[in-house]
Amino acid sequence: MPVLTARALLLDMDGTLVNSDAVVERIWRRWADAHGLDGDEVMKVVHGRQGHASMAVLLPGRPMRLNHADNARMLAEETADMEGVVPVPGAPEFLASLRGVPHALVTSADVPLSTARMAAAGLELPEVRVTAESVGASKPDPEGFLKGAAELGIAPAECVVFEDSGAGIAAGRAAGMRVVGVGHRAAAHAPDALVRDLRQVRVETLADGVRIHTT
Repeated sequence: MPVLTARALLLDMDGTLVNSDAVVERIWRRWADAHGLDGDEVMKVVHGRQGHASMAVLLPGRPMRLNHADNARMLAEETADMEGVVPVPGAPEFLASLRGVPHALVTSADVPLSTARMAAAGLELPEVRVTAESVGASKPDPEGFLKGAAELGIAPAECVVFEDSGAGIAAGRAAGMRVVGVGHRAAAHAPDALVRDLRQVRVETLADGVRIHTT
């Protein structure tokens, strides 16, 4: 497996640090049923994107005001539903290894949802966070990762992204960053390195950055 060097790490949340698949399935399959869509096909689209962006893909031509309204309601439902939300294996140790290392959370969740899910998983929120409220475009647009790099003061080419979804991996690539894929969803999108979970990642601190070992 490749060894990557970087000066900063940009971390997705859902599927990367937090396993929220159970609640995501519950919420989105209900939405799929309400709109006469196949739940399995919907689940292939929704990971990594903001809800309204997923809806635009799934129901092209639907007025965006309806997508935004559904998105707001579903975010509230997700924030109230923490059943089954757990850390991705190795996430606590991985985050602990980043103390003193420039890093940021870059998530399609909003502030209430990201705060609630990280707390439910028992994970500490990074000091720098780019959430849904921070950007004008959802992943796979690179805006969130570019904003995270800018807030850390690190050039995009010197950042490594950790992501689980196709949309997130595409966003990291579009930002000019290398990507470590986490979990089974990432495997189909040819990230620069792939791990089953964060137990397969070791971060070695260097004088001017980090060396990321994956096994």
